Parts: sequence; C-alpha cells; structure tokens
Amino acid sequence: MDVPDREASIKAESFLSHFRLSSVFANLAPPAGTPRRCASNLAVTVVGMSADATTRFPGESDQYRHARDELLAAEIELRRATERVAAQRRALPPGGTVPEDYVFEDAVDGSDVKFSELFAPGKDTLVIYSFMFPRYSGDTRPGPATGQTARLPVSETPCPSCTSILDSLDGAAIHLAQPINLVVVAKSDPARIRDFARDRGWRYLRLLSSRNNSYNRDYHAEAPDGEQAPILNVFSRTGDGFRHRWATELMFAPREEGEDPRHVDSIWPIWNVLDMTPNGRGDRSDIPAMQYE
Repeated sequence: MDVPDREASIKAESFLSHFRLSSVFANLAPPAGTPRRCASNLAVTVVGMSADATTRFPGESDQYRHARDELLAAEIELRRATERVAAQRRALPPGGTVPEDYVFEDAVDGSDVKFSELFAPGKDTLVIYSFMFPRYSGDTRPGPATGQTARLPVSETPCPSCTSILDSLDGAAIHLAQPINLVVVAKSDPARIRDFARDRGWRYLRLLSSRNNSYNRDYHAEAPDGEQAPILNVFSRTGDGFRHRWATELMFAPREEGEDPRHVDSIWPIWNVLDMTPNGRGDRSDIPAMQYE
C-alpha cells in the first residue's frame, strides 16, 4: 500500500472508530437524574474499553508513535495522580473555625455583606479567590489603557495575571454557581472594583471589597507589609458554624529554580493550553497583559 492509500485507510478507520464510539455513548446514555460525576465516569469507562493500540494520526512515523506512547503512559499516571490528590483533598478533616463573620462591601452598590450571607440555601461550600487589586508593588507591567481604571497610578491598578484568571472564571461562574458559592475579593474601593469589572466585561462574578476587614490577612491573601497575594480558599458551612477546608498553599511551598508555583494553574486556562504546545509556556514577559496590540 502506498502512502496516500495508507493515510486514507487511517482516516477511514479513525472515522469509523469515532462513529462506533458515538453509537456506544448514545446507547449508554445515563438515565435522567444521574449525577454528572456518574455520567463522566461512564464516559471514561467507555473510552478506556475502546482504546486501540493501533491508533495513528496522518503522516506520523514509527518514531513519533513510540515517543507518543511513552508520553501517553506518563499522562495516564498523571491522571491517576490527579485523581488521588483530589480524593486526598476531599478527605481532609475540617480545618479551623472561621474566626469572625467578616463584613465585606458589595462591588455593585457598596452594601455590607457578611461572610455568613455568602452561603446560599442548599449550598454549603464557598470558594473565595483573592484578587490582587492593587497589584504587587514590584509589578511594572502596563496598566489598563482605557476606562476608569486607566486613570489610576499603575501601582494602584489590578494585577494583569489575576485579571487573566478572572476573564476566564467569569464565563465559568454561571456553571459553578449551581453546586457552590463563588466570590472574588479584593482589598480595594468597591467603586474601583465595579468600574474595572465593567471595563473588562465581566458579567457573572460576584465581586466584594475586603478593605474594611481582616479577611485578607487572616487567610494569607496579604503579607505583613500589606502586599496582596493571589490565593484561593475553600470554606464549608457545617452544623457548628463555618470551617476552613483548603487553600492553594502550593504558592508557599519550596520549588526548584525556574519552576512556577502553579498554585492556581488549575483555574488558569492560558497556561494549561500552552503546556500542550511544542514551546510550552516560553519565556515571554508580555503575557498575560491587560491588553494586546
């Protein structure tokens, strides 16, 4: 078989495999009311059963396939490790009791909102992302070029990295709002937060100011010198009050020279996508940025 015929055969087999797999999924659709996790497990099981060691892509060499299979084995182990760590995280005992009913200010209208009021009926998990607004004092990346926030000194503007996270998280917020409570907190004037959110086009994030409470200091979103830090904390409402459950402490963990903290990378799409590319994250200093030419 010459190369064109072989590639045509590969494409045909790939199409037929996809068609067969789609048919299996259609026949094994979970009953109405099946938890999403169960449906996800079903999909994973079916894909695993349908794995074919002869899977190839057009034009690839045996050398490529051998290297790709080795990488696939590493990816499978990473998946197992990710599941193990997630299970460990879920199995953590409750952390410390939240020391006070912090009072935040809503960025929409400046009204007071208590920590306890962030838990909607029937949703006992609260995720708080601490948004660096203002940014780290040593961050010299340009601030916004337009909008109300552009009028501020650069040192008082938001962190471009946090901003890129929230650009993505805003789209996910409507989905996350179904099983959990999600809020974003910044130690800035509520009006400034509101103006910046409007300039960015954020629609779904619940944004609060912590300028008048000690939440940031208590939960490691603020250093003793006042520098802000990008940390995500998880809390639970229990029968005896409110408890801390987990935080992105990987930010503070020792790391090898040149290694990224990766503490919030699981909610940061740009790096996850770049990690799949030949050049990876690269060494560009102009991303993430507030705007691009």
